[in-house]
Parts: sequence; C-alpha cells; structure tokens
Amino acid sequence: MATAALVAASPAGRPRRRRAGRPTAERILDAAERQFARHGYAGTSLGTIAAAVRIRVPSLYKHFTSKRQLFVAVLQRLLDPYVELLHRVLTVPTDPAEAERNLVAVMTHYLETPNLARLIQHAALAGGEPLRLVVDRWYAPLFRRAAELAAPSPGPGDDALALVVAFHSMMSGYVTMAALHARLTGGDPLGREGKAAQLGLMSELARHVWEMHPR
Repeated sequence: MATAALVAASPAGRPRRRRAGRPTAERILDAAERQFARHGYAGTSLGTIAAAVRIRVPSLYKHFTSKRQLFVAVLQRLLDPYVELLHRVLTVPTDPAEAERNLVAVMTHYLETPNLARLIQHAALAGGEPLRLVVDRWYAPLFRRAAELAAPSPGPGDDALALVVAFHSMMSGYVTMAALHARLTGGDPLGREGKAAQLGLMSELARHVWEMHPR
C-alpha cells in the first residue's frame, strides 16, 4: 500500500513515479499574483493565498516574511520583464515600421500578462503604499524616458507626456476593461480574434502618430 501511494501504474503495468510539483515559493507567487490582481493589496489576505496553495500561513512565512514582501516579489515578477522590454523599445523610431513594431511589442506583452494591468489598476485606485511602490520603483523612470523620446523638442513637453499617457491608458485599459467590453459586445477581447484586432489597431495608430509627427 505504501508503494501504491507513491507510484501510479502505467498502461503496461509498470510503476510510474509522480512528477515533482513546482517549488512552493513559485506556487505561492502564482496564487498571490492571482489574488492581488483580483482583489488588490488590501483585499488580499495571506490566509487566502496559503489556502490556494494548500499550505498553512506559518509555512508561507518560511518563504515570505510578510504580506508586503510577497507583494513586492509579485510586482518584481510582473514588472521587471516589462521594464526590460521597454528599455529595448524606448528608442526614437527611424521609420513608421519600427514605430509599429515597438508599440505592438508592448501591447503583446500586456495581452500575454493580463495580471500586470489588473494589479497596477488596483494599486492606482487604492493609492497609498502599493501605488508608491509601483510609481517610484518602476513607472516614474519609464514615463520620464518615454516623454523625452516622444518630445519633438530637446526637452519633454506636455504634448509628449499626454501621448505617453494616452497610449499607456489604451493598452492597460484594454485588459482591465475586458470583462465589461465582453458583456457589451458579446465577444472576448482577450480571445484570439480580439487580441488580433487590437494589435492591428495599435499598429495603425502607431503609423498615424508617426505620420503626424515625423522625425
């Protein structure tokens, strides 16, 4: 009976060991990401996260010493790849095709990691410490760089910053408003067809902006 609890019979009758599960810390991060994206920082408890991973809270503390530390770890996992991508694409495009590729790359990242936009929206609505963390550590430097590159003059101007805000709102808002738009349109904005249509639209917008403000 002990052996049977550890192995499962294969079709040929040979014992097959069960695959080892993912590390507990990764499963905690997965559950925390889902909960923070769904309920925000204040609305998420360590007990809920631990229950989703099927461990007790004291066991969770072996990996993360506090809710804040876990929240920061989730932010790092979501935002570090995003920042790395933006550092690659935040350059002055040399032609409309490059402008399209850059914007589509960022939109694609939002579509492939929807919890990024959801978690940031919760932080923006809640304010306080969650928003301060997001702004000071990740978003403020990126927005300054983007505004500098978008500005037609040597220094960033109001129009450039407004353009950055507009595109950021379109991309993140497409994800966070997906459930509402699904109810209104009967389609799935995050489904295959919806994503393709949005990427096509962002490509066209990038080209139009380039044509209005050629370098």
